[in-house]
Amino acid sequence: MEPKRPNTVCNRLLLTGFTLCVVLVTKPTSAIDIYADGEVVMQNGTSGILRCTFKSSEVVSSSTSVTWSFQSSQPDHQFFKAPYVIFYFVHGTAFPAQNMFKERVQFIGDVNKRDVSIQLSPAQFSDNGTFFCDVKNPPDVTGTPARTELRVVLKESLPQSNTTVIAAAVCGSLFLLILIAVGACVVMKVLHSRHDYEGAR
Repeated sequence: MEPKRPNTVCNRLLLTGFTLCVVLVTKPTSAIDIYADGEVVMQNGTSGILRCTFKSSEVVSSSTSVTWSFQSSQPDHQFFKAPYVIFYFVHGTAFPAQNMFKERVQFIGDVNKRDVSIQLSPAQFSDNGTFFCDVKNPPDVTGTPARTELRVVLKESLPQSNTTVIAAAVCGSLFLLILIAVGACVVMKVLHSRHDYEGAR
């Protein structure tokens, strides 16, 4: 006898339908995207901002937490071997760590606007290193912390902004045009004087 194919087909259809239902109903752990500037340069002794934002498909709640960590780039620094937590925020309350950043880190972001930036004041040479920004917004808890390389330098070593460069270029061009205009006026005056002299002869 031949096997009952209709029953086999029905069983396969039922199994496929059940699998689809499980896939659609079961919600996987969501991912969260965290963004920060790749590099920030601050002048020693001044205030600076370390920006960090995030994107999440979930509504921000009191369970949303923010963790800032720091790892020094200096081999003789106490935080060189591994990142250390310097700031923690949850349930609307900030918890600065009991270390060298305690009195110098201030939360200036707005979690509801998905901004978890901090201000560092004053910046010190010992702050040279990598800052990590991590955000958990349950159930969005899977994400890669954003990292920012901080360079604390003297005022003379600060990179010039594009505005400064453009202003310098414009001023230089105007000065050059003025010199050309003055030179042209002098040449024309000399030529005119020669013409008058020759005419008088």
